[in-house]
Amino acid sequence: MSLLKGKVAIVTGAGRPKGMGRASALKLAEQGASVVVTDLARERGDLMIKGLLGIGDDFAALERLVSEIEALGAKGLAMAVDVTDPDQIRTCVEKTCATFGGVDILFNNAGTGIGVGSFLDIRSENWDLSWQVNVKGMVEFCRAVIPKMIERGGGSIINNASTAGLGAAAGYGAYTVTKFAVVGLTKLVAAEFGRHNIRCNATCPGNILTNMGEEEIRFISMEKGISEEEARKLFGEVAALGRAAQPEEVADVVAFLAGPRSAFLTGIAVPVAGGMPAGL
Repeated sequence: MSLLKGKVAIVTGAGRPKGMGRASALKLAEQGASVVVTDLARERGDLMIKGLLGIGDDFAALERLVSEIEALGAKGLAMAVDVTDPDQIRTCVEKTCATFGGVDILFNNAGTGIGVGSFLDIRSENWDLSWQVNVKGMVEFCRAVIPKMIERGGGSIINNASTAGLGAAAGYGAYTVTKFAVVGLTKLVAAEFGRHNIRCNATCPGNILTNMGEEEIRFISMEKGISEEEARKLFGEVAALGRAAQPEEVADVVAFLAGPRSAFLTGIAVPVAGGMPAGL
């Protein structure tokens, strides 16, 4: 399919080998878009959880992803971008426009789970980091691309939230608070820029077998004192479909929201969760 032929996309948080960002970048490329893939591409120990939860800190992984994009017949570009730095975000958008002529699609995928935990036990710095990565980074990327999209006559922004942004469950702390903020940001952008033909929607994944999902399974195993096999079963069985999803299943929804077949959808938060309850 060439539904996105001639379109230019930026995908943040694309550096992890089993990530939703990587899967979405490939799906957008399959549909004909030129894709700029970004991630932190350096180590940040402050974004680790008990030595388990990592980030996309390997620039070579982004370069390999570009090779896969080009093998699909699309154009790609890898950039190291720390979403907590507005200057790096603006540089990314300007280089995208200089290289490909503009930007039509933004998948705001970069995020962190550093704020997961008991409400009273989460350190203040982890509240701040959660805000900076999960919310402010998306805000700044939106602010950078929207003027470019207006120049192009419109565009599509997809913000990756979570079912934790639709309902609250005990123990998810700052992660839940920031993901609710992502849904609010999505609706605000949709309301304010719809007249410029800019659509903004949110994906709200449930339990997905990404690198982060695999690490969450290990975390559940550690916290509950059960085997990883038992934790994996718990991870999947909470969904009505009885399983966790693959990153590509989220990528299908991202590509749909990016393209013309969703032309009259804006301001919505789509659960990609197999019927998993969102919480309170």
